[in-house]
Amino acid sequence: MKKSLMIGAMALALVGGVSAGAAALAHEAPVAELAVVEAAVLRQGSSGGEVKEVQRRLKNWGYYTGAVDGIFGPATKKAVVYFQKKNSLTADGVVGKATYKALGMNDSYNALNGGGSAGSSGSSGVNGYTSSDVYLMAKAIYAEGRGESYTGQVAIGAVIMNRVKSPDFPNTIAGVIYQKGAFTAVDDGQINLEPNETAYSAARDAMNGWDPTYGCLYYYNPAVATSAWIFTRETVTVIGKHVFAI
Repeated sequence: MKKSLMIGAMALALVGGVSAGAAALAHEAPVAELAVVEAAVLRQGSSGGEVKEVQRRLKNWGYYTGAVDGIFGPATKKAVVYFQKKNSLTADGVVGKATYKALGMNDSYNALNGGGSAGSSGSSGVNGYTSSDVYLMAKAIYAEGRGESYTGQVAIGAVIMNRVKSPDFPNTIAGVIYQKGAFTAVDDGQINLEPNETAYSAARDAMNGWDPTYGCLYYYNPAVATSAWIFTRETVTVIGKHVFAI
């Protein structure tokens, strides 16, 4: 991880780097994920469940502050444009294939793409999680730890899973990964790199319960970490360049 910032009761934890990540404390209960029934290109004036899901994700990740009401109004368009700019997409405020893909809404992407996979053929659902969850986890692992060993990549996924299970963090994979300011790879756009098969395998293993970190919630690279706080965390194990801690 590149750097780390202290987590307080109501503050973010951020530890970033070449293969870095951190997460923020949840300040409100995440909304249950909505099922996508029918995909369509969304723009101002659209309404329905898919709009609500777009709003929910954008709100959880800090791009949108309005109501999650399923109505695509000016505030939703502004949030979509903000998200598109941050993810190097065409900032037109229209939710089409590329924006669905960046949002992790793979079912919607696939529907618009003629049923093709948004990622690898290895992105099927795992252990009760959706193919979108697997794809997003693989992207995070690839962006954060593609230079690490296979066990080190699984360990990154395990930390994400441990945060999902912790009451101190968002309770969805997308919520943990896209928490505003949480991961350097999200902030600098590396999250949009296409993961390889190793990252998919590591994602599936982590989601199936392999935890080489033994329950850790944090990891950092001591060679580049700059915050004294992260060094106060109890070290559990070291895998490659990363120290894993609780």
